[in-house]
Amino acid sequence: MRLLFKQRLFSWFDSYDIYDEAGSTVYTVEGKLSWGHCLHILDAHGEHIGTVQEKVFTLLPKFELYIRDQYVGSIQKQFTFFQPRFDIDCNGWQVEGSFLEWDYTVREACGALVATISKELFHWTDTYVIDVMDPKDALCALMLVLAIDAEKCSRN
Repeated sequence: MRLLFKQRLFSWFDSYDIYDEAGSTVYTVEGKLSWGHCLHILDAHGEHIGTVQEKVFTLLPKFELYIRDQYVGSIQKQFTFFQPRFDIDCNGWQVEGSFLEWDYTVREACGALVATISKELFHWTDTYVIDVMDPKDALCALMLVLAIDAEKCSRN
């Protein structure tokens, strides 16, 4: 399953549209006013299905992930010098990024590929392509991308 993640150009808060390969909107992400990033994920019908909430007052950026209102895990940036890495407490997954922080792979603890994420260049706004091996993992993979993008946004 391929998802196209595009940030909206004119928005007061973080807002994204996520499309499938046919160009249909699968998810909409709306940023909410809060301490730290708070991103609400809506399905194609406008129903709230997930939240990515930044924890404030942590040494390194940390985000909690919720499906509906149920906590499913967290992602926290590790202290590294070259290749970005994240500690994930979600489905036993691991994330590694490229040196330029444009491309990421998500793997299960056994090494099986869950998703690949790549940033497309030469767009007015942040645009990512998310290739998910199993469609049931799409929402969690999207939440990881949102957390990583929010962390990079906070840092810059």
